[in-house]
Amino acid sequence: MRKGWKKSSAILMCVVLSCVIVLAACSKDTGNSGNDKTEETGQKETNAVQEDLFTAVGTYPIVNKQMTLKMFAPQLPTIENMETNTYTKFLEEKTNIKIAWDLVPSNALEDRKQLMLASGDYPEVILQANLTREEQMKYGKQGVFLPLNELVDKYAPNIKKALADIPYMKSSITAPDGNIYALPQINECYHCDNALKLWINKAWLDKLGLQLPTTTEEFYQVLKAFKEQDPNGNGKKDELPLTGSDEMWAGNVSAFLMNAFIVDDYTEKNAGTFLSVKDSKVDFVANKDEWKQGLEYLNKLYKEGLIDPAAFTQNADAIQQLANREPDNIMGAVTTALISYGYNMSETQPRHKDYVTLPPLKGPSGVQQTLNFAGISKSQFAITNKATADQQIAAIRLADYLYTEEAIVLQENGPEGQGWRKAEDGELDIDGKQAKYAYIQRESKQTHNDGWEQIGPSLRTYAYRSSWMAIQDPLADGGYGTRLNTESKKYESFHSKEMYPNGVFIAQDDAEIAAQLKTTIIDYTKSNMAQFITGSKDISKEWDAYVKGFDGLQLGKYIEIYQKALGNS
Repeated sequence: MRKGWKKSSAILMCVVLSCVIVLAACSKDTGNSGNDKTEETGQKETNAVQEDLFTAVGTYPIVNKQMTLKMFAPQLPTIENMETNTYTKFLEEKTNIKIAWDLVPSNALEDRKQLMLASGDYPEVILQANLTREEQMKYGKQGVFLPLNELVDKYAPNIKKALADIPYMKSSITAPDGNIYALPQINECYHCDNALKLWINKAWLDKLGLQLPTTTEEFYQVLKAFKEQDPNGNGKKDELPLTGSDEMWAGNVSAFLMNAFIVDDYTEKNAGTFLSVKDSKVDFVANKDEWKQGLEYLNKLYKEGLIDPAAFTQNADAIQQLANREPDNIMGAVTTALISYGYNMSETQPRHKDYVTLPPLKGPSGVQQTLNFAGISKSQFAITNKATADQQIAAIRLADYLYTEEAIVLQENGPEGQGWRKAEDGELDIDGKQAKYAYIQRESKQTHNDGWEQIGPSLRTYAYRSSWMAIQDPLADGGYGTRLNTESKKYESFHSKEMYPNGVFIAQDDAEIAAQLKTTIIDYTKSNMAQFITGSKDISKEWDAYVKGFDGLQLGKYIEIYQKALGNS
């Protein structure tokens, strides 16, 4: 009989109903204990844990008697059927937990998530829902999402180890009230964490007898040479020394250069705060003298035709068109996380091979830094108040398994021998060391049914991602991953010590006003920045008025909110 029923109620039921009905009721038990809900909260009654239901932590199956957990997740168009999926079946057999899917098309996930949480019609487990920090705080405070701290501490050694080993993880997922309400995908990669890159045409440098520039002055001289000395050799002055796009990943031209003067975290559209942290004190950067010096440098480049005039307005598609223009290459340097955003990466179109990344430039005051994007902006997995005490333990232990390397390999690549194999002796990974795994080339199909791709909480560390066999020649066909790894590592030693950290929670009471102030302040900063760089505003005459303009934008309140958030992290 369901464990949530009180003893007196069960006795009364036996008196009133026939034994046949009672037995029938008992036979409907699916293995989920305590399925009754309270009228006040909609939460299942919290019953005592059935100790004999579970195996020892870290062993499998998780439960001795099959249990069903209903889970919300996206239905990816590339996956045929989550119920019959090979990985689903493997996971159910390994854990003895049956998954009842509550699926939504991936392109409708946001709308369905909002409706589901607002209506109260949600399952015991949210497997993947792109949960923002605001949503975690809101539904955590309402009691919809349960705190996971104690569950992780008692039942999830893999998650607990990740919290201890990964420097940014705990602060990125801990709400201001001290609770963890959702678990993330950790997906570490060098080219992501070092996204603020500038790719420069090394073939042009070699032709002109120039070295890679190391300072802002040397970079200025290189751009002048690109403009004036016909490095593409077509007899025309058609070269674009430097271009980029705010619409492209880390494509903001000004951010790469401004970091030689003062920290600038605005790398692409709607991404950045214009804040810094020094000695634990938060401050605004875009009204400082160093910012003014950076603007003067950018204005100098723009005025002399060294920055593409369209760099501040064009979209990513325009970069593709510029990069692949025939018959001659016209691009000297481009700011973007990935050179593949500009150039076609094929053996038949080798133009991309002319480019290398430029390490951060040293400014006139000796500042030389880049940004570190390691952090967590959203989480995926949550346990709701519909889950019984037993279901909560089962769910967190399932999530803990999803943080293992075995789970990640199978989840992404399917069964061994189909999409992957163990690497053989002598097969090298992306760092030139003995590889652990190797991909098996398969016929390309639009859909598959042998894995979840990247659904749910997971842990892909630098070490794991680097352990797959890789083409060692970075310029060979298939060697792009090695190339990105090598180029990105040039930036690691230059990570800014003053960048406002990623993944900091803004207190729920402050979230709305913080969002409003951020939008207003960033719009004002970006608008004036463009005008100063292009010369439509004279920085020597209008700088003071620009700085004064922040007085009416509640800049002090903006700084105060982010200072408070940093203190709570």
